[in-house]
Amino acid sequence: MSYNERVARGIRLCAVTDRHWISQKSAHTLEDQVQAAIEGGATMIQLREKNLDRDEFVALGLRIKKITARSGVPLIVNDSLEVALALGADGLHIGQEDGDAALIRKKIGTAAILGVSVHSVEEAIAAARSGADYIGVGAVFPTGSKDDVSTLTRETVAAICASVSIPAIAIGGIGKDNVKLLAGCALAGIAAISAIFAEPDRVREATAELASAAAPLWEES
Repeated sequence: MSYNERVARGIRLCAVTDRHWISQKSAHTLEDQVQAAIEGGATMIQLREKNLDRDEFVALGLRIKKITARSGVPLIVNDSLEVALALGADGLHIGQEDGDAALIRKKIGTAAILGVSVHSVEEAIAAARSGADYIGVGAVFPTGSKDDVSTLTRETVAAICASVSIPAIAIGGIGKDNVKLLAGCALAGIAAISAIFAEPDRVREATAELASAAAPLWEES
């Protein structure tokens, strides 16, 4: 499989982690939730843990990496270049406030996957020129994961996707019931948090339902 094929296959359904829904008294761990998501059809795992210090983040990442490596699913670290390098992760996803994408590309090398969050055509073009492998477009629907991100219109999402030659994934409030509204935007995939992890007892089932609902989008790309 070529590098471009690996990226294209990986970004179809990115499960973005959040331990918020795992009770301290729960038998669930993030590791078993990630395993369940992969079994349900997640093609990429993005490790997004905002409240961990570096050492805890790296320790968790090493445990998650064993699972993703065994399954052949790319592990992408959210925001932290330092953690991504420490883990030897498959890639890094950054936002507009997380540093210069071109400089980060040089630091992670050409073998690592680089994703960049964008909210406009201008940001998408800049990300592509800086060496991003894919862009994350959003928020496409209202979301509780970020309070400071406005929702993009469907027309804006389509324009962003059309502005660059690299693949685009949608993120923000996506679930099995609304993902079909993104049809025709030329998206290569989607990313989801709550739609996958909000019910710890049925992560596998929730991922499978989302994958099934999103499948027509992948056929467009």
